[in-house]
Amino acid sequence: MRRLFLIAAALLMGVLASTAHAQSYPNKMVRIIVPYPAGGATDILARILGEKLTPMLGQTFIVENRPGASGNLGFGYVAKADPDGYTLLMGTANMTIAPAFSDNLPYNPLKDFAPVATVVSSQNLLVVRPDLPAKDVKELIAYAKANPGKLNFGSSGIGTPLLSMELLKSLAGIDIVHVPYKGDTPALQDLMAGQIDLYCSTITAEVPYVRAGKLRALGVTSNKRAASLPDVPTIAEAGVPGYELASWYGILAPAGTPKEIVDKLHDAIAKIVAMPDVTAKIIEGGSDPMVLTPAAFMDRLRADVAKFGNLVKKADIKVDP
Repeated sequence: MRRLFLIAAALLMGVLASTAHAQSYPNKMVRIIVPYPAGGATDILARILGEKLTPMLGQTFIVENRPGASGNLGFGYVAKADPDGYTLLMGTANMTIAPAFSDNLPYNPLKDFAPVATVVSSQNLLVVRPDLPAKDVKELIAYAKANPGKLNFGSSGIGTPLLSMELLKSLAGIDIVHVPYKGDTPALQDLMAGQIDLYCSTITAEVPYVRAGKLRALGVTSNKRAASLPDVPTIAEAGVPGYELASWYGILAPAGTPKEIVDKLHDAIAKIVAMPDVTAKIIEGGSDPMVLTPAAFMDRLRADVAKFGNLVKKADIKVDP
């Protein structure tokens, strides 16, 4: 009986200690790791969250960019960080796509993270340099077929930007050369400078250049048009039946982070995403607000790993990591 009492007491003390830790969290600066260069969609969303979390939770939330290896450098960094809530990841669907192309990643998307909350549901936007002789998707496909291997497209590495283009190549039967970049910002700069011909990434990063006339939008990757660009058709309706690819952005912590801390962060993020000014920024950027619970977020991770793995296999997409 005494032994059972001691075990119960120890368990209770553990719960109380965990709760106390969560109640005092955060008591120092928190880093949000962005696995891409500054200026891209992931970075923009992380900074919006950081600016709101700082006054809400009473400690500074800073954004730290750790680009490299198609985002895998940053993903792997957070996967190995202390599970204390002070190193967070601004994750993207790219982390569930990479396993379809490589068995040698510095992280496991289903084992190494504690999902906190998704922030938005997003889709990509196919854009071209303004002087490209293709005014829509059908003309692009016709031009590519007439000039195999002549066109090139940029991507921020293995993830939705690359998969968006590889899926287009597979379904349309066209040959376009891949040029890898470390993130949206350098790729878009080269696209506007005429160094590459096409790019397909998050609407958030591209819509300002489209509205300024610096890039031409041809289609969005989801099965519905973007509220921010209602005149731009989906790629499916623009001439590639069956084309569809959507994405998400969200906050994750290292696996093992106390549930109380995860829940505290989730509740704060849910309140931030519901703020009218934040909702407006998300919609204006071409995305939709979407806050999933930690459990639902984990379900999404599992579903996406399976979905993208099957997609890559079915479309026979083969690229270098």
